Amino acid sequence: MKSSAEQKKCLINCALGNTQADLIISGVNVFHLTDGSLEKCDIAVVDGKIAGLGSYSNGKTVLDGTGLFAVPGFVDSHVHLESSNLLPDEYERLVVPHGVTTAVCDPHELANVVGEKAFEFFFDAADKLTMSLIVNLSSCVPATCFETAGAEIDSAAIQKWKELHPESALAELMNVPGLLYGDEEVLAKAALFDLIDGHCPLVSGKELNACAAAGVANCHESTLYDEAVEKLRRGLQVFIREGSAAKNLDVLMPLITLENSPFLSFCTDDLSPLEIVNTGHIDSMIRRSIASGAAPLAVYRTASWSGAKHAGLNDRGLIAPGRRADIVLLSNLEKCLVKEVIVNGKLLSSLPEPSLKAPDSFYHSVKCRNVTADDFLFRSNRKETFVIGVGSGSLITEKLLCDLPVDNGIKSANPSADILKAAVIERHGKNENIGLGFVRGFGIKNGALAATVAHDSHNICVIGTSDEDIAAAVNALVRQQGGLVVVKNGQVTASLPFPVAGLFTDCKACEFNTRLQEVMTAAHDTGCTLKEPFQQLSFIALPVIPHLKLTDKGLFDADAFQHITEN
Repeated sequence: MKSSAEQKKCLINCALGNTQADLIISGVNVFHLTDGSLEKCDIAVVDGKIAGLGSYSNGKTVLDGTGLFAVPGFVDSHVHLESSNLLPDEYERLVVPHGVTTAVCDPHELANVVGEKAFEFFFDAADKLTMSLIVNLSSCVPATCFETAGAEIDSAAIQKWKELHPESALAELMNVPGLLYGDEEVLAKAALFDLIDGHCPLVSGKELNACAAAGVANCHESTLYDEAVEKLRRGLQVFIREGSAAKNLDVLMPLITLENSPFLSFCTDDLSPLEIVNTGHIDSMIRRSIASGAAPLAVYRTASWSGAKHAGLNDRGLIAPGRRADIVLLSNLEKCLVKEVIVNGKLLSSLPEPSLKAPDSFYHSVKCRNVTADDFLFRSNRKETFVIGVGSGSLITEKLLCDLPVDNGIKSANPSADILKAAVIERHGKNENIGLGFVRGFGIKNGALAATVAHDSHNICVIGTSDEDIAAAVNALVRQQGGLVVVKNGQVTASLPFPVAGLFTDCKACEFNTRLQEVMTAAHDTGCTLKEPFQQLSFIALPVIPHLKLTDKGLFDADAFQHITEN
């Protein structure tokens, strides 16, 4: 490996035209994110960096850029790779064709199942990928004390990993009440970092001031325009999120102006691989934003330079000498039609075949017992019952009060009113907790859906029209050691195993998407009206997002930050 001095000498000589470039992109239109101008020129690349822009012809490989537009590689400013259900190298091959060359990753999904081994796994994977995977250190494992996770990571462990990886930021600090009320562990973690990723849904006023004063630097949970404006005015970088369950782009799109663009970034957070294939990734956000009237310069800044700058990645985000050669070639700038991607100086076609394997200890992670229908009997003396209201495209749920069918103090689902039974079952072998509740918004008429992806502690989350179908779905998940299951009339109609920690498949992306489509079709065959039912299902167990949630310990009021008793 070349020393830093040798690398600089190589770059200088290539920039001067004295030595051969590894790659030349000839006659391309460079879109400059400094001033929005277009410059037709050649781009010389050596050792994974851009050496120069101008007239260059001496290259080992010459790529004709005539009629194409060159923009910097896109940055996903906040993502949980686990939500793709693909191992990191399969994820890379899925997103790079959409122009994503950098992703800032929070491994807290895996960490909530296997603990610190998740950090080791992701840092090791990042070293093996061609794209840049920035691994931050998870602040909330578990997110709260109101659920049972598979592991706990305290401030001493975070300090150890920070010393090993001083470049890492503190990943999304979800325990806002803990921060505001001075929880010693939360403050000890925060004190270790200059950059803290935020998680501040509907936080405003003095509470938002306090978060910013404590060092929270950004937030990807803005669902309202005025909410995002306030965060910008308090100095937070606003990550505009477009995931599968949470879609905020349309509401926040008016923010994308030249003035705001240095303080905005795009992120996906949790995005299904099926949606990536069918709809796109950051490239989809770009073309939708421009089509809605946002200036291309503001949009492309938001997609690359702004996110890189905020993350401290000053070596990328511009097509300029000395920058990392992450370059997206487009056949149409305004429609963001990706023609070719260069990652760290390498053509997309040269990405290695996926070969990463998960450790044996990540398998056999579903450790709960088989259940029966009687485990899901819901006893309550209340006249009205709290119901979780789910809406498409949002992680924020409603806190509803509804009348339900009751027989001898036992309450049942009411599918005709779109009210289903819900349960969260502890699956890490720590206890045998089963939290029970009801949910509205899925539209299921007959059957049950169950998954081991249930943010962030990843217990089993299940909803259904009958206790028998719910039990059948849970037991199917135990047999297949995680994943997704659809049950109808007591029979499993579709399933997709996630044998790695109950979160990842170990198959190829193309095979996975085929099987995922089969499961989605079966889910909609139950009558489910949500486009992404499993993504929505996975978030009803997350107690740090308003307003009403369900954990293995029971129904949870996220506003009061306490459990609700039904008796």
